[in-house]
Amino acid sequence: MAELPHTKDEKLKDEFFILGITSKGRQFRPSDWAERLCGVMSCFAPGAAGRDSHLQFSPWVHPTVVNGVKAVVVSRELQKIEPLAYHFVLNFAKDNDLQVADACFVPPPEAKKAAG
Repeated sequence: MAELPHTKDEKLKDEFFILGITSKGRQFRPSDWAERLCGVMSCFAPGAAGRDSHLQFSPWVHPTVVNGVKAVVVSRELQKIEPLAYHFVLNFAKDNDLQVADACFVPPPEAKKAAG
């Protein structure tokens, strides 16, 4: 299930979600799986060798919630920076039969009004 979806014109989005739902629609356990996965990936960040690097998530892999479901946002930039880490998160999704979906940014209504 971890094959990444492609848009109609086969251009990849900048990010994708790993959703905490299996291909059969069951919620993935343990409930803190997203934070654990992102904690493992926290060492892949600019300046991650610092003393407090374990206290922040990587800008390329971070937890979120999508429609009430725990999820992890993964930037495809990670593939360029650290291919093995990128494949690790993809394999995590595949091994656990988790749904993967392209991400896109939708600005909140306030931002749309300010821009227009």
